[in-house]
Parts: sequence; C-alpha cells; structure tokens
Amino acid sequence: MSDSNQAMNGAEALVHTLLASGVDTCFSNPGTSEMHFVAALDRIPGMRCVLGLFEGVVTGAADGYARIAGKPAATLLHCGPGLANGLANLHNGRRASTMMVNCVGDQATYHRPLDAPLTADTEGFARGVSGWVRTAMRAEDVGNDAAVAAQMAQVSPGQISTLILPSDTCWNPGGVVGKPLPVPPAPMATPHAVKVAAQLLRGGTKTLLLLGGNALRADTLAEAARICAATGATMMSQGSNGRIERGVGRHPINGIPYPVDQAVAALKDFETIILVGTLKPVIFFAYPNKPGSPVRADATVHPLSRPEHNQLQALQALAEELGNPAAVAAPSYGMVEVAKGAISSESFAQSLTAMMPEQAIIVNEAVTFGRAFVGATHGAAQHDWLTVTGGAIGGGMPISTGAAVAAPGRRVINLQADGSAMYTIQSLWTQAREKLDVTTVIFNNRKYQILIGELANVGANPGRTAMDMMDLGNPDIDFVKIAGGMGVEAARAETMEQFNDLFAQSLNRKGPFLIDLKTA
Repeated sequence: MSDSNQAMNGAEALVHTLLASGVDTCFSNPGTSEMHFVAALDRIPGMRCVLGLFEGVVTGAADGYARIAGKPAATLLHCGPGLANGLANLHNGRRASTMMVNCVGDQATYHRPLDAPLTADTEGFARGVSGWVRTAMRAEDVGNDAAVAAQMAQVSPGQISTLILPSDTCWNPGGVVGKPLPVPPAPMATPHAVKVAAQLLRGGTKTLLLLGGNALRADTLAEAARICAATGATMMSQGSNGRIERGVGRHPINGIPYPVDQAVAALKDFETIILVGTLKPVIFFAYPNKPGSPVRADATVHPLSRPEHNQLQALQALAEELGNPAAVAAPSYGMVEVAKGAISSESFAQSLTAMMPEQAIIVNEAVTFGRAFVGATHGAAQHDWLTVTGGAIGGGMPISTGAAVAAPGRRVINLQADGSAMYTIQSLWTQAREKLDVTTVIFNNRKYQILIGELANVGANPGRTAMDMMDLGNPDIDFVKIAGGMGVEAARAETMEQFNDLFAQSLNRKGPFLIDLKTA
C-alpha cells in the first residue's frame, strides 16, 4: 500500500477495495484508459489476473467463474466499444443472475467533451446488462464506489455491477480504500405464498413445481422431491439454468424443452404451476400461430418464491405446511458401458455418462445435437451442469474457462456446437496460457442446425440462398488446426470408439484438450 491515502491514486484504491471485499480474480482485456489499473495490479499482490483476447471471452469467463465460485470476479474492459464487445456474455450473465464487478475504463472527465474517437455512451451500453451502474467522478470516490459495486453484485440472487472509471479518476492522487459493505440476506418467501402453494398442492389438480436459479442445488432438489412424492406433483426446471447439481445420489430434474411445440407438449397437462425461484416461462421467440408461453392459458400460476428469495427456506416452509413429508431417496442407476459405432446424441450421452469423472463441471452449448444429453446423464457421477442462459451464443467456451479458474482440480467438459464456438474461439488461448483442465468437444456438423429448425418453425420454405446462410462447410472449419495454433492439443474423432479413446486421454492429463467430433 502507498505510504498514505493522500499518496494513493484511484486505481490503487480500487484494487485494495476489491481485495478487501473478497474479489480476488480479474478477467481482463485492457486498453489505454485502464493502464493505471494495470499498473496497480502489478504493484498490489493478491489479485489473480487472467487475460482474454476478446472482451466476450472476458465477460463470459467472469460469468462461469461466479457460477462455480459463488462469489464475483472483476472484469477490466476498455472504454465504450470494449464494453460493447463484451455485451453478449454480460447479457447471458444477467440472465444467470451472475455476481460480477464489471470495471470499464473511459475518457478522462476533462477529455470527454472533446468527443475523441472512442467516446461513447458507456453508461447507456452498461444499463441493459447491469443491475447497478455508476461512473466514478473523482479519485477520492473510487474506493467507496468499488465497495458499493462489490456489495451490489452480491445482492440476492446476484447481479452485474458496472463501475465506469474515467482515466483521470484512476491516475489522480487522493484515493481512499473503501470499507467492505455487508451483503443483505436473501428475503424469505411470505407465509401467505407458502399457504397458497400448499392449498394448491392439496387441490387435486395436476400440478408442476417449476424450479429455477438457486432452487436447482442438491439440497433444494431434495426438498422439492419429497414435496412431489407426498402430493403427486411433478418437478421440472426452467429451460436454461445457471447451474444444476446433478448425478448419482441427487434428485434428477428435466427442463422445459427449447423447441416451441415440444415445450407446449411438455406442459399441456398441468392445470397448476407453482414457481420456485423462477418466473412464468416464455417461448424464446414469437412464431406465427403459436403461443408465447408453454403454459396453457387456463392454468393457475402461483409464485411460491421469486428468484431473489431464499429457495431452500421456501421449500422447507412448504414442506412444513404440508406436514413435513418424509425424505425420499434419489433413484439408483446401474452401470453404463461406453457406446460404440456411429456418433449420435444418444451414443455420445451414453459414453459421457460412463466416463464422466467425479465432480466434473459440464458446460453445455449444444442445443440441437445435445437433445438427449440431459435425460441420459442423470446417472453419471456427481457433477454441475451449466448452460448459456440468455440465448446469446458464444457463451460455452468462455464460461468453461472461468469455471476452470474457479475450480482447480475439477475437470471442465465443454459440450460445444461448432457454429457458436467460432464466436469466442479465443478462449482456447486463455485455457492454454492458464493451463486449465478443460476438455472441449466440438460437435462439428458444418452447419447452423438450430437455424434450419427455426426456418421450419416460422413456416419458411427455404431455397438455395437461405440454406447457404446456414452452411459452415464451404470451406470446412479445421478446429484441430485452430486449437493447435492457440496452444491446445487437439484431435479428430469420427466414431464413438475414437471419441472414447481421446476423451479418456483428456481426463488423464493436465491442461486443455479439444476433440473435433464429426457429427451428421
């Protein structure tokens, strides 16, 4: 630390405050406006700094880190356009209720009126993806502003705090370390909401407990399972989730399918839906002559708890209102052998279940090829399952990177579509640089398969021009060469036997590995 607060600049106060607030990891892609922050990181020990080659990698990695670590990371981004490059994965993080302290440089306060080329509406960019936004205006304010940012990031269920730092607030003297601020506890579900939910469960209608957010941990799933066993209700998760604790010894849960017709079919029989840590589900997009929500129009929808509530308390209170039904054991599963022969969604899921190591972290961005993955992997070793929550593609590889930083010693397995991989392929370089234990499996079908399905959903009759827009095979993308160029060992598999061998090799080695899996 500097000899006195008067000698400390704003950037030093920022780093000291973040560390004091428990934020000790920073994913970074800085520019000129952030050089004093960079210099402060060099002088002040304690902050792990991870470089990403693109801002979308930085923000996605901070998202994955927080989902596994249970605390926020910081990002360091350059001015308005740098923030804009990271917006897609900030959007995904917002939808996952991710805790993050997003630090964004900006023009010096006295330089901004000159409208230099990088001048932008930085606050405007930030508001759409942040729960809290502030621009520090003086070096003396930076420390206290950073303390508030760290506090607000951790307000239940978690949110993105964006602190914008004009460069003179970082280099000017007068910085003061902000005192860490207490994080308020998550609010409790109301007794009225609990009583109404119990009445509905006793009402004799076909009832769904729909879980999301922090209701998808092992302890909350066990509470939901005993409620369902006692009342005949069914439990299901929302379609995209920040983190589900799954595997042998835990209660399995399936999600609402992505395709509109499948989603409607999955919910068509439920007359009553009780929401636990989530909101009423909606379809991703509007389609001609199709509903906006998979919930039937005459269903009763009751929120037991909102995303910011303490989900375990809500379910425990509901169980107590129902007379504290007995706990139920999680289902048991037999041994699964690796699959052989042709590659399919089902055969891949079989081998993944058979070979998954204990406490793996699965990051799934394979929407179309991955149709069988969730249902077929309930009996795998205990693991965490993370998805791209906001629908902005290109989240899988950065989330995997951040998760691996958060959990050294645990193998991260990135199930990755080929098209979305190309949005943030630079993640491989960071994985190699940091020697992260990530196995990336690219499902390489050389097309945007999901968009081919969307053409059908909107009733289009595509011709050659439209289909060419879905084609990634002219030329073919060589992921093995791309990975090698970024320092990641890689190999190609065209059969399940080849995949099984390569996957086993990746699990028995340190550092990243990529498998280019040829799929139909």
